[in-house]
Amino acid sequence: MNELASISQHLLQFSPDALIVVDARGVIQFANDTVTTLFGYRPSELVGQTLEILVPERFRIRHGAHMAAYSRDPTNREMGARMNDLFARRADGSEFPAGIRLAAFRAGENSFFAAAIRDVTERRAISDALVAAREEADRANRAKSRFLATASHDLRQPLQTIRLLNASLQRLTQHSSGVSDLLHRQEQAIDGATRLLNAVLDISRMESGAIEPQISAVSVAEVFEDLAHEFAPSAEAKGLKLEFTAAAVVLNTDRMLFMQLLQNLVGNAIKYTDHGRVSVSQSIEADALILKVEDTGIGIPADKLERIFDEYYQVDAKGAQRLGVGLGLAIVREAARLLGWSVDVSSRLGEGTRVRLRISMQKIVTDRAAPPRDERVIGKTGAQSARCRLVLLEDNDSVRVATELFLGLEGYEIKSAASVAEAEGLLSAMQPGDVLITDYHLDGSLTGLDVLHQLRARQGRLVPAIVLSGDIQSMLRVVKTEIPRCRFLSKPVDTKALLAAIVELGEN
Repeated sequence: MNELASISQHLLQFSPDALIVVDARGVIQFANDTVTTLFGYRPSELVGQTLEILVPERFRIRHGAHMAAYSRDPTNREMGARMNDLFARRADGSEFPAGIRLAAFRAGENSFFAAAIRDVTERRAISDALVAAREEADRANRAKSRFLATASHDLRQPLQTIRLLNASLQRLTQHSSGVSDLLHRQEQAIDGATRLLNAVLDISRMESGAIEPQISAVSVAEVFEDLAHEFAPSAEAKGLKLEFTAAAVVLNTDRMLFMQLLQNLVGNAIKYTDHGRVSVSQSIEADALILKVEDTGIGIPADKLERIFDEYYQVDAKGAQRLGVGLGLAIVREAARLLGWSVDVSSRLGEGTRVRLRISMQKIVTDRAAPPRDERVIGKTGAQSARCRLVLLEDNDSVRVATELFLGLEGYEIKSAASVAEAEGLLSAMQPGDVLITDYHLDGSLTGLDVLHQLRARQGRLVPAIVLSGDIQSMLRVVKTEIPRCRFLSKPVDTKALLAAIVELGEN
């Protein structure tokens, strides 16, 4: 027992923390030897003094209030755990940020309070540095989001011009096989540049926090139907069987992220499959909905599976054509993270790959249906109906000229303006059957949608319109609700989709 008592006494005296015991009046009754290192006082100099001797003068009133509150509720806790300005005073008058742990106890009829005190200068500096780093990161993310919004628009403008000019040249040289072949190859290059730009901007937007999921009821079957229409030509060109199997399941999710995630998975499966099939299906487990994308493609080596979700990483598979820069699965990873889903991949080299998306049953809607689909006319061209008149509002000179040339060659009467002020006369003269085509991001305070709403209010009717945007996903997140007789197309615009939208809107 004497040995244990000696050990306890040494631990008390030479603890890494300065230990002080005060009575109910705040008078110091005990101080260990560590107080000399921390405060510059010998223990004997502190015993009999009030605790305020160790408190900077400017804090003494507040310190008294804290001690009174603690004596009413004397639980073991850290003093000032939420305070960033808790300081102690040394014998020479200098101060240091202090971490103080309090404990209450009784000895006979008397109450005492013990305080363990340490210098937290280094910890405070680390904490301040972390806060500063977080604030700087937040500022950088905001700047990145602003840059992406600008880049998404500006980088697509020259691609829009080139695509429209390419389509115009194809129209003019359709009977010259050699030139048509060259223009077709140019169109493929434009499509490749567009895919790359979309992928880089998508992954950057997701990682920067610029995308906040917009949750609504989404029909899995309808998403599968849209994917089937989109990828059927690619699968058919390679002789692949493309299968979609879906029951009547409705999810609470972000439709754009959901669609984007599956587009990348299905696109990847088709790209790396030369024979057999690509299938997309769903199944219900005890606690989750499982979506599966499976293929009979080249597969992934076991030692590469861990890296396939890394940005810019592509499996070096013999015989596979390298398309893009390896951002597809990185986008899948980020989209799944934003939606709160898990994703795993299994594969056998030479036999195929299976990707499983696990979605909590809490995401499944059971008491309401998905909103009705926005049915649109697909696949029509301007040659199938009478030509309507078009009013184009586009502030980029190159895009405006290229759009006029392309639509003029398609047989449309088109009037254009470079600004809202310049377009006033054209807009006022619009008649039933005319269609407005406008860029969303205009040079000024108004957007293309603002112009459309004002025009509809003045004319008292639903003027048909096509709104083009270099960042259609962000735009639609702002719009949120469907706008009747208005079609949204992404830049660089698919010329067939543009003509189909014009036909559809001009017919009514």
